[in-house]
Amino acid sequence: MPLFPRPARRTRSGDLPIQPWRFRFLLVWGLLLASSLGLLVNLGRLQIVEAADLQERAQEQQTALVRPFIPRRPITDRNGVVLAVDQPVYLMYAHPRMFTLPPQQVAAQLAPILDRPVDELLQTFSQAETGVKVAIDLPEAIAQQIQRLQLDGIDLEQQQERLYPQQELFAGVVGYVNDDRQGQAGVEFSQQKVLERSAPDLRLRRTGDGTILPIDLPESFLYADTLRLQLTLDSGLQRVARTALQEKLKAFNAKRGTVLVMDARDGALLALVSEPSFDPNRYYEAPMELLKNWALTDLYEPGSTFKPINVAIALEAGAVEPQTVLPDEGEIHVDGWPIRNNEGVAYGSLSVSEAVKYSSNIGMVHMVERMKADVYYDWLERIGLGKPVGIDLPFEGEGQVRSRQEFVEAKINRATTSFGQGFSLTPLQLLRLHGTLASGGLMITPHVVQGLIDENGKSQWQPTLPDAKRIFSAKTAQAVVEMMEQVVKDGTGKPAQIPGYRIAGKTGTAQKASPYGGYSNAVITSFVGILPVEAPRYVVLAVVDEPTGGVVFGSTVAAPIVKTVMEALIVTEGIPPTSTR
Repeated sequence: MPLFPRPARRTRSGDLPIQPWRFRFLLVWGLLLASSLGLLVNLGRLQIVEAADLQERAQEQQTALVRPFIPRRPITDRNGVVLAVDQPVYLMYAHPRMFTLPPQQVAAQLAPILDRPVDELLQTFSQAETGVKVAIDLPEAIAQQIQRLQLDGIDLEQQQERLYPQQELFAGVVGYVNDDRQGQAGVEFSQQKVLERSAPDLRLRRTGDGTILPIDLPESFLYADTLRLQLTLDSGLQRVARTALQEKLKAFNAKRGTVLVMDARDGALLALVSEPSFDPNRYYEAPMELLKNWALTDLYEPGSTFKPINVAIALEAGAVEPQTVLPDEGEIHVDGWPIRNNEGVAYGSLSVSEAVKYSSNIGMVHMVERMKADVYYDWLERIGLGKPVGIDLPFEGEGQVRSRQEFVEAKINRATTSFGQGFSLTPLQLLRLHGTLASGGLMITPHVVQGLIDENGKSQWQPTLPDAKRIFSAKTAQAVVEMMEQVVKDGTGKPAQIPGYRIAGKTGTAQKASPYGGYSNAVITSFVGILPVEAPRYVVLAVVDEPTGGVVFGSTVAAPIVKTVMEALIVTEGIPPTSTR
């Protein structure tokens, strides 16, 4: 080996060749430089371009979003009787491949608890190896019995179910919720936001295997307020009204009926019954037409129960006085149309008070003729005819009234309106109009919601109601109420008499409009009562649709219902008898 290396040979071009070690150095350096640049570019992409997305993904992996389930608030009547409440129920699943006992033994242990045959359970188990739904809506007591068996392969999943302990009694008012826990009718629908307890979603830390760290749970995580939604209704009075209505519906084979009780002092409804009803616990089994409350959704022509309202209008307009004499020919023709009293009875002449007492159609026609058509129509608009009352229940009907032009140009339209036909309203709207008489001329808003009450019975929230509106003078209102008292004392309302009490009332027996025009042979009977006359406060209305058989009038069908309800009202409210001096 030479002591000194030979100098590199030059190429023919005269350049020295790149030595192998220098080439490897440049190659490695280039690779390192390219890798570093790549890392810098990727780092910039991760930290700048995709930073927000990666941060969100990391947060999802390191935390858990928890949406706590909070039951809906209960609904009670004014005395605290529960009308609707959430309760825990359970879904039961079977996973046959996880059974440690033979399926026959599992079925034998479950059969008496579930009240189902062993063979039926075995057939259910055979549907799949896992995730077989065995039972739904199991009460908590049943679920606890199953849990105590400690059967492998049996799984219970807790859910919440809305329970209506009073069943059909309050269905038309309370309503029901669907499987998504959304109110579909009644208070459950109109007060959805009040009944739902709100709670924010919680984001909690969790470990690498997904376990939530309990230290992060806030103290209020499982807290739910104890507020309940209290209604103005009275369960005892509601039950009396429903029983009395059902008896008459059965006796007269009627299509349907309703009873309403209102405190005219503030518009609070103490009873609101609509029959036939349905069980909100099993609403899906009810015919669609029963899922509405027809007392506030459906229209009808009120007939003679509207006459006291017309009298109040005529008195307030200065067209008549209580003792103004009106002719009564028994039958007249208006615009070529015949109008007659019941059975064509002609009274010759009647005072306004007597026209109410004997329910004279002809007397009412002559009374409204004393008013100008425009003035009369203005009053009908003022009392809100054809408009909803604004109750805190959903799907209220608006009513139907002829246009001003039709009303003014055709005399027959004014004539039929005078005795309560030719227009339509809901039973609730008629109740409100008579409430105007009972309240001394003030129009109030009927309502069923009292407010949110805490566990100590203290009010935490009350709905804001519209201010009462002056419609009639107190003198006019009381004068009409006293005329209605004569109806009960000596007129068609005698069946509503209660010894020791001054009762005002008015019967109604109206032909029903035919869908093909004109009127059918079917009738709708009604009676409205006001108690007590000396200090009017409570209004009771009963309407029975299409009664048949026997003597069918407001006096025979509806008035006895109102009497029964008023007797219960006297006891419930502690109304003293009329003082005698």
